[in-house]
Amino acid sequence: MSGFFYVLDEEARILFVDDDPILREFAQVNLASAAAEVDVAADGIEALDMLSRRRYDLLLVDLEMPRMNGFELLARLRSDPETAHLPVIVETGREDVDAIDRAFRAGATAFVTKPMNWRLLSYQLRFTLRAARAEAALRDQCRAAVPVAA
Repeated sequence: MSGFFYVLDEEARILFVDDDPILREFAQVNLASAAAEVDVAADGIEALDMLSRRRYDLLLVDLEMPRMNGFELLARLRSDPETAHLPVIVETGREDVDAIDRAFRAGATAFVTKPMNWRLLSYQLRFTLRAARAEAALRDQCRAAVPVAA
């Protein structure tokens, strides 16, 4: 039997976007660690406001929210060059084919269903963060290799 350890052991800023205040609280308790910081937003509008003031490494976004839902938020994120490559994991109670297809077409990186297994989700976040950072490093290498036109 091994002791408890934090899965998210690399520095990360995570924004959890969900209209359920209890889930927002659970996200902060279950996903935050000494290295990983978790902020919360109640809907897409609040999330965009927070993104305008701070850089995040990953977003967890519910689909069904008032004011601006997850589909609209994904569309806004993907249309902005600053957030076009930001990893976004959709977390929702919906698991119908339409919701899954719409989320990935809108730009979701991954999809998890509620109720959430917080431990499993932590591992998914760790993997998604590592993949996104590797992809960003490759993009930077490609930009550096392309000569700038005078």
